[in-house]
Amino acid sequence: MLTSVANGDTRLPSWRLSFWLRVREFAVPPSMIETATARRLAGDWAGACAAAGIDVDLAPRALARSHGHELAAQVRDDLRHLAPDLLRWHMPRIAPDGLLRPGLTLSLARYGVLGRGRGGPVHLVARTPPAWADAGQRISLALWDGSRSEADTRRYPHPRPNRRFRLDLHRHLWDARRAHELRIRAGTVADGPPPADPDSLHEVPQGLPCAVDRWAAEARTLLRAEGRPSHAGAVLVRLGGRHRLVLELPSDESPGMRISAGRGGSSLPVLPDAATWVPPDLDLLRKRAIDAERLHPLVASALVPGWSPPGPSRAAPDPAKQPRIVECRGSRHRIGLVDGVLVPLDHDPAEIRREELLAELTGTPLPCLREIDEAHRRPDCLTGVRERLDHGDIAGALAVVEGLLGPEALLREGALRDELEAAAQRRLTYGLFRAGLIGHGPDRLPTDDRRRPLRRRWRLNSLTFY
Repeated sequence: MLTSVANGDTRLPSWRLSFWLRVREFAVPPSMIETATARRLAGDWAGACAAAGIDVDLAPRALARSHGHELAAQVRDDLRHLAPDLLRWHMPRIAPDGLLRPGLTLSLARYGVLGRGRGGPVHLVARTPPAWADAGQRISLALWDGSRSEADTRRYPHPRPNRRFRLDLHRHLWDARRAHELRIRAGTVADGPPPADPDSLHEVPQGLPCAVDRWAAEARTLLRAEGRPSHAGAVLVRLGGRHRLVLELPSDESPGMRISAGRGGSSLPVLPDAATWVPPDLDLLRKRAIDAERLHPLVASALVPGWSPPGPSRAAPDPAKQPRIVECRGSRHRIGLVDGVLVPLDHDPAEIRREELLAELTGTPLPCLREIDEAHRRPDCLTGVRERLDHGDIAGALAVVEGLLGPEALLREGALRDELEAAAQRRLTYGLFRAGLIGHGPDRLPTDDRRRPLRRRWRLNSLTFY
């Protein structure tokens, strides 16, 4: 069993597979990847960030004055090659819904050129808002130079880059130039002798997708980045909330490592989370739970040798545009979209009006009208709409609803309208958070987590999300 863990044959619990399948389906939709990639290849890095739901909190033109021309050139070069959709793809997530880990600051790049009057390196960081302001699952991009006077410290509870979640040592997770390195960094290529002393493998918990075969190489990379000797030393490995391991490298430069219980290792460098675990996409591919076409193109190209993006295919007919069949009083009737509204197709207007009046008088309407009413209030696609809204795919959620009810539909009271209105309210909360008008502190407006439904009759095409 321990040997299988070291070789990457992880026995994943079913919940982890379903968790990452949901994330891969809803968190980074194909339309986002397509738009962000097109803008990045055209040289519009800011447009690519906007397409991927990333807010830019830095001004590249002002960097030369504040941090010097050399650092400004390095930052501009990294921004031009930043794949923001790939960054979102690899951002840390939390159970049970697979949302972005809230209140997180992680380093994307660390620059040795010091800013004027600064005493430490400058970091290009990605930040996630706190949980109460995570509507739209937005990410912000900024520079952090160790200053405690920056305004963002009021909004973000942890402005300092996290030691556990850092991507400056894993640029292949966001830099399009180095995305191909994922194949080696994921442990899919045998590149050395056995990674650890077999007697110490009993410290590794069984059944966890630990990338033990990569720990030694990743630990040496970490030690070099920290300015320590890479041939000898120790790093801390965090496996969950309380489980700690200490990974010790030999001092004689021989390959391998030794693993022991992590007591008293809080002062050691922490092995980044991206190096601790087997990438979830690799697990999904090994378990045949996902096809390469459903992965991010840069990820699929790295993990699947010889894979290339499929060419344009002939679009299949949209089932939402086809009339649906309803059993109505012994006959098979159709309901479909007419002038942007879902209506019964086999009943004349006078009959429909009579049935609507009957329903208002607490009578039982036609099955066709009951089917339409159910589609407005609690459709079968409600779960998918909720998932898309939670992950910030507003356009995808509205497209599903428009395909079902039509763009001119008058939203009726029910679970569907409540979900759309709650999403709109949460986006307002995020806008106030970004403006610094809501949050923690005496000069902030109080937050109100009670998401009361708006007592308004909104048409679907009047819902606007900023």
